[in-house]
Amino acid sequence: MADYSSLPTDSVAVIGLGKIGLTLAAVFANNGFNVHGADINEDVVSSINQGISHIKNEPGLEKLVSEAHNSKTLSATKRTAEAVQQSNIIIVIVPVLIDDDNRIDYRFIDQAVLDIAKGLKKGSLIIFETTLAPGDTRNRFGTKIEEVSGLKMGEDFHLAYSPERVYSNRIIRDLQSYPKIVGGLDERSLTLAKQFYTKSLGCELIDVSTLETAEFSKVAECVYRDVNIALANELAMFADEKNVDINEVITVSNSQPYSHIHHPGIGVGGHCIPIYPYFFINKGLTSGLTPLARTINDQMADYSLAKMEEELGTFQDKNILILGLSYRENVKEPTKSTALMLIDKLKRAKANILVHDPQFTTSEIERYAVLPLQLSDSVIEEIDAIIIQAFHKEYENLDFAAFTNCKLVLDGRNKVKEEEIKKLNMTYIGIGNGRGDSNEGRNNAADSNG
Repeated sequence: MADYSSLPTDSVAVIGLGKIGLTLAAVFANNGFNVHGADINEDVVSSINQGISHIKNEPGLEKLVSEAHNSKTLSATKRTAEAVQQSNIIIVIVPVLIDDDNRIDYRFIDQAVLDIAKGLKKGSLIIFETTLAPGDTRNRFGTKIEEVSGLKMGEDFHLAYSPERVYSNRIIRDLQSYPKIVGGLDERSLTLAKQFYTKSLGCELIDVSTLETAEFSKVAECVYRDVNIALANELAMFADEKNVDINEVITVSNSQPYSHIHHPGIGVGGHCIPIYPYFFINKGLTSGLTPLARTINDQMADYSLAKMEEELGTFQDKNILILGLSYRENVKEPTKSTALMLIDKLKRAKANILVHDPQFTTSEIERYAVLPLQLSDSVIEEIDAIIIQAFHKEYENLDFAAFTNCKLVLDGRNKVKEEEIKKLNMTYIGIGNGRGDSNEGRNNAADSNG
């Protein structure tokens, strides 16, 4: 059994109470720790202090927050330094994104670190869970904390890094099932971090040799996925040229145990894959597969719209319906969603843009300067073309026959049955489903081999 006697205290500060931060705080608070959460959003703080989760689509989270509130083990404040003063273990899960020029945007976490340093007590353990570029934990944040607090890392406070590795809509489950990677400034920092996670999460731990190794591992995971999606998209575009269905290719190719071709799509979105590769690119990885994958994946929206325009002739004054504002199915998350890229490009083409997403309210969709659409509205009879951007479960049995004026369906996730769309005298466009008639393609292939 692990020895927890060397843990500083049972009080934890969780800095950043977004989807992952709140889940961590609630899990810790239900596993024997007193948790002091900090967030800059007053509404978030108020909600948590009433025992109400502001995150509504994360299974099990609302119950954990309520139980922690009732047991008085979870509270929240806007004053980060105050939360840190009450705790000897500090978990940092403040978002780091990229700006419009794809440069790393440290604004929020820099401020959080400054506030942490102001409230830090001697002997505390600080663990960063935010995805960071290699070297940031030690060189950017460790040194800043030293400068402001007057405390020395490795002597007066301990420093570790353990990247979050969870997936929206299953965070609680993933915290239990995914191994937790942990790197420390030194052996003492690593030991304390491992003891904390063993007690607070009870999951498998993988300790690595340095802070930088742990940081690198999380970004590498995202780069791997981005590169492999880019390969699938490249193959899909080539399959279109050769009149081959990429979905059939993937199915048969992946029957070979060493083939793991991903599925192509209209684009890549979310907090991770389209963002974190730039943490390497901005630190010097400026050529090769990593930046090339970003270029390929970001061009898929243009590629898909060009296929549509070939059929429609023009987008101007056409009523284009986008199904799915979220970056992927069954989540409420618009960060870096391909829908935003599509909206921008269609606006430039002077199309009339309508958006439906069951995860968002009408007012939330209106913030993107588009027309929200309910599938019960009579205006669906005026839609000229449909783009399936995120295939929510609500679209699985969607009656496309109700779109009586629709001429084209772009299936950006290759989820709809092509024959069902064609039966309605609509053009079906998938990603990598071949441009021409599939029978003609097979005959031409047979001729060339004969």
